[in-house]
Amino acid sequence: MKIVIAGGSGGIGNAFIEALARRPGIRQIIATCNRSPAAASHSKVRWYRLDLTDEAAVRDWAAQLGEIDWLVNAAGILHTTGQGPEKTIRQIDPAFFLESMSTNALPALLLAKHLHGKFRHGRPAVFATVSARVGSIGDNRLGGWFSYRASKAALNMCLKTLAIEWRRTLPNVAVVALHPGTTDTALSKPFQRNVPQGQLFSPEYSVSCMLRVLDTLRPADSGEFIAFDGERLPW
Repeated sequence: MKIVIAGGSGGIGNAFIEALARRPGIRQIIATCNRSPAAASHSKVRWYRLDLTDEAAVRDWAAQLGEIDWLVNAAGILHTTGQGPEKTIRQIDPAFFLESMSTNALPALLLAKHLHGKFRHGRPAVFATVSARVGSIGDNRLGGWFSYRASKAALNMCLKTLAIEWRRTLPNVAVVALHPGTTDTALSKPFQRNVPQGQLFSPEYSVSCMLRVLDTLRPADSGEFIAFDGERLPW
């Protein structure tokens, strides 16, 4: 198998790389990062510095790749140095809202646009993106976090729409959104004190759970929003 991990320098992306590099059936892992790689060097891993919001860069990078069996997109932001998730509508900042949309939703579209030809081999394949349960409109009971919720909801809609299109043009590919649970990474660090006991997962545990989901996916599962424990989530 040949696997692409987009956003491989983050906590979850790095854990995917580490876990998959140990699998004997994985021939090569293509990993992208927007900063120095966090993962240890593996002979199977080939790193690319890539801005996933830059279409020209994504296009030129994709042109270098051959066939792909899995793509896992783990890129995303919840907060920046100067801005955190909003507790009230009064805290909305247009620049942060647009940055959230660009970082959380756009990469999946650009990856699908420029990598679709790499999935035409006919074998069962996966196009998965790490989303978040708070992006579920049906499951939103607390409010707040406008930019993050909206950008993940936009991502989910993009993936659902892509799944419908690829059901016709790439019926061998399962397009899914994944909820990793609350994971102990830099993304969640400022908010971990509010996480109930036993519900903060290490990246390694979260990824091991998501890999069990990915290992069992079939093309018929395309268009699903799936939690780390296999639960089907409402859009």
